[in-house]
Amino acid sequence: MSAASLLQAETRAHFAHVDTWVFDLDNTLYPASSDLWPKIDARITVFLAHLFGLDGLSSRALQKYYYQRYGTTLRGLMEEHEVSSDEFLAFVHDIDRSSVLPNHCLAQAITKLPGRKLILTNGSHEHALRTAEKLGIHEMFEDIFDIVAADLVPKPAAETYQRFFDRHGVDPAKAAMFEDIAHNLVVPHARGMVTTLVVPVQGAHDHREPWEIAGADAGHVQFVTDDLEAFLSGLVAQA
Repeated sequence: MSAASLLQAETRAHFAHVDTWVFDLDNTLYPASSDLWPKIDARITVFLAHLFGLDGLSSRALQKYYYQRYGTTLRGLMEEHEVSSDEFLAFVHDIDRSSVLPNHCLAQAITKLPGRKLILTNGSHEHALRTAEKLGIHEMFEDIFDIVAADLVPKPAAETYQRFFDRHGVDPAKAAMFEDIAHNLVVPHARGMVTTLVVPVQGAHDHREPWEIAGADAGHVQFVTDDLEAFLSGLVAQA
């Protein structure tokens, strides 16, 4: 057996017990080089500018402050200003998704995974569903656990993962988590999930913040891939 085949077999062995496959949405099920997240990001900036009467630069600085401190900008607005979550989510996810094309390879790879498939996102249910529909993968997922289902407490909060486990009857010791932000894998790893960090292809533009990109070499990140379709396909390939 070649070194590459041996490595793939060892990787498959780590996932052999998995019966529940959990995926983040943004920058995970579609790549970080996509223009989708920048569109949402820009809408958040506009929302804050209108809400507080700020210029663009000041609004963006406040947005990133809330995002890093609270996990989402929305959580910061709710904690400090009692902003309506419904109004915020409807506004920021009202974007053009025409750039998102069906990903047939990803759809096939997800379909072949044995067991349940779920989306766990800090975004809204409607955004996740509409984006998954554009990708052509919505029918492969049993359900979407969104920020509202999380009682508006975002990842990486431990209570959010516990709420997800309880609602869907997930045994984390038999589950795998795929994410684009390393610190969102801390709790899943601690609870026994197999963790995979999805990163951009080398050289591709990455719209995320520097602090979101860091941590690929952390102990709670078991696997790293820049090709989710190929990685998933490899997990179900015949030895």
